[in-house]
Amino acid sequence: MEGASYQRFPKIKIREVRDDYMKFELRETDASIANALRRVMIAEVPTIAIDLVEIEVNSSVLNDEFIAHRLGLIPLTSERAMGMRFSRDCDACDGDGQCEYCSVEFHLRAKCINDQTLDVTSKDLYSSDHTVVTVDFSDSSSGFENSENKGIIIVKLRRGQELILRAIARKGIGKDHAKWSPAATVTFMYEPEIYINEELMESLTPDEKREFVESSPTPVFKFDEITNQVLIHDAEAYTYDEEVIKKAESMGKPGLVEIRAKEDSFIFTVESTGAIKASQLLLNAIDVLKQKLDAVRLSADTVEADEQFGELGAHMRGG
Repeated sequence: MEGASYQRFPKIKIREVRDDYMKFELRETDASIANALRRVMIAEVPTIAIDLVEIEVNSSVLNDEFIAHRLGLIPLTSERAMGMRFSRDCDACDGDGQCEYCSVEFHLRAKCINDQTLDVTSKDLYSSDHTVVTVDFSDSSSGFENSENKGIIIVKLRRGQELILRAIARKGIGKDHAKWSPAATVTFMYEPEIYINEELMESLTPDEKREFVESSPTPVFKFDEITNQVLIHDAEAYTYDEEVIKKAESMGKPGLVEIRAKEDSFIFTVESTGAIKASQLLLNAIDVLKQKLDAVRLSADTVEADEQFGELGAHMRGG
């Protein structure tokens, strides 16, 4: 089969995983797939976020629009987002976006009745669905150091001030608005390969070796005082800044080190907003990417079938 030699089967190796953080290797593929996966994780994995706010009473110092904007950016647990309907596609509520299949309702009632300032936080939002609530950052399995979760502050109230509202949370994707993005950060880099020319390195004095090691802004190399050798300490700390290569050239030792990027190997770092776990974010992104590729394949097959049918029709008419 023509083109079969170019077929690849990407592999993923997990290095580190927590609820809000993940580091993994993507191997045996190219930059197009790596970048597609990154973009899908940021902009096309669905989550749930507050999209409609109806404010009944607001005597705080913040206006209604400011409060609505802050509510929208509060991360909500979104494990069931993949199974929910987009409000625009929901036939149960005719696109109104306020039914159990496509939305979750929240209520907030707060009033300050003493002289001490009252902090109204995300923990004051009460959900109609126990599976969709504000993210709790005090979970010991996450990387957050705050052991006591007081919630995300929405507004501060003084004596006599009051806030009463109703909010509707809906399914969405980061491509439509950043509040639906499940990722705080997704980055990837080519895995570097570093080779030291031992013969050239031995021609340097100990002071020159130290200078070479210190020329790197990150701890890529280290100088062993006992053996008087320059060793690779952390290859992945290299940021492709070429500072060590420039240093070697300035010392009259071009070719002292050779640094190449593996073109089929990438190191990903993922940080979640807490809406879904970092590991689930990766799995959902792979599902979304697969759906997109299936749609492209179906479209290509349809075009090919139409062309073949057209050729058949022309042949029959000609006959």
